[in-house]
Amino acid sequence: MTESNAIEARGLVKRYGDKTALDGFDLDVARGSVCALLGPNGAGKTTAVRLLTTLTAPDAGTARVAGADILEDPVSVRRGIGLAAQDATVDGLLTGRENLVMIGELHHLGRSASGARADELLVQFSLADAGSKLVKDYSGGMRRRLDLAATLVAAPELLFLDEPTTGLDPRARNELWTVLDRLVGEGATILLTTQYLEEADRLADEIVVIDHGRVIARGDARSLKRDIGGDQLHIVCAQAEDVATVAGILERLTGARVSVDAPARSLTVPTDGGVGAIATVAAELAEREIPVEDLGLRQPTLDDVFLTLTGLPAEDGAPATPTETPAEALR
Repeated sequence: MTESNAIEARGLVKRYGDKTALDGFDLDVARGSVCALLGPNGAGKTTAVRLLTTLTAPDAGTARVAGADILEDPVSVRRGIGLAAQDATVDGLLTGRENLVMIGELHHLGRSASGARADELLVQFSLADAGSKLVKDYSGGMRRRLDLAATLVAAPELLFLDEPTTGLDPRARNELWTVLDRLVGEGATILLTTQYLEEADRLADEIVVIDHGRVIARGDARSLKRDIGGDQLHIVCAQAEDVATVAGILERLTGARVSVDAPARSLTVPTDGGVGAIATVAAELAEREIPVEDLGLRQPTLDDVFLTLTGLPAEDGAPATPTETPAEALR
């Protein structure tokens, strides 16, 4: 493992019965950076996190995390990382402070040091006024911030955040992003999985796109957008039954692959024809009497990157990969 990397994974494979969740997964995450792992449901994101955090073992491949091998020295890996899983793990029948103190004692910090660390984190995460309240009375955003604080009790060098803002309203999501910005500013290394492309665009130094258990693209947001081309011709059909017809028209006129979001009745295709391309497409649509709600040019977004690479919107895809519970994985 190079000194500059917090994570190095090579050829990771994980199977659940006849389903291959990871199929030769490679990953490098530099220290002090934020890496976002994107992919449709069932792409292998959560499985990758479970392997890298030693909650389950790979069928093939190797990885070093926080300086330790996940198979040869899993205890050292666990000591060097913090994990915030998709579901909050804090106890709703304890107060926020009691949760953090308990976790500190589980890390053998001692009661006095655990209390001091709990108070420090409650302030850092804007939860000081709620520290004496039962967690079951917290809002979703407060509970998620406490869950993130819990991962930091032992001051790990590397954080794994699995869908950290799923289920939060926009205000709570922005609050959590602010917290993550502060952690990164203090030198934290973060690997996050997300289906929110805005989140990846906002937080990540590098984005890794995974589909069917394989990495299919990587780079920063700007380079990924640039790689799929310049202007995008975007159409929203008024009627769902016209989507296939319009896709055929666009493919014939542009000679490029058309990305289709059928539920949204929208189609996107790269074009170098500028305004002339709009006029050509509009004329044919008018001739065929196909009504549209929107027709225009735009710059590519991460949504376009995702559609181009996977053929699916970020929140669609295959059913989620079967998972073990932590207790089952560590037996």
